[in-house]
Amino acid sequence: MENIFLIVGLGNPGAEYAKTRHNAGFLLVTKLAERWKAGWTLEKKFNARVARAERNEGRVLLCEPQTFMNSSGETVGPVVGFYRVPLNRLLVAVDDADLPFGEIRLRPGGSSGGHHGLESIEQHLGTREFARLRIGIGRKAGAREITDYVLGRFSAAETELAEKVLSAAADQTEVWLKAGIQKAMSQFNGQVEELKS
Repeated sequence: MENIFLIVGLGNPGAEYAKTRHNAGFLLVTKLAERWKAGWTLEKKFNARVARAERNEGRVLLCEPQTFMNSSGETVGPVVGFYRVPLNRLLVAVDDADLPFGEIRLRPGGSSGGHHGLESIEQHLGTREFARLRIGIGRKAGAREITDYVLGRFSAAETELAEKVLSAAADQTEVWLKAGIQKAMSQFNGQVEELKS
């Protein structure tokens, strides 16, 4: 089987959700596509935007499900099956309100942590054993209801750090592709500001 990797960024399609905190996964795969000069195509059979790149003698598929976040598995399951992507070569990037803003955390598997996009993917793949890169977006102090915050855009003050976070997450993804998950975790997990200073 060819050397194939799948990197899925989770988010919601449509202009009203573009660049919102909840679309951190979309923002990451967009950044990778720009770095690798990979063009996007809409693949209707998967209901996804897909970009292809060659990296380290392997083929990498970047994927943005167009199903809306909570049904992401409806895209990811068929893409994994069609391209026969081994689960250890699948990486899903998501926003995480339980991680402080500015922090990234890559893990080889684990619970969805209540993230409906991850829950949907776990359901369709029948396993939790796939890498997930959580991009911390934090939450408003004292606020229990986080929908408005999560679906809001980064403030002007946050935008600079958000860019640094996405760059670090993109670097981490490239290390994952080249050197494996352990190296990528030990090198990048944590608060981005501290890592880059």
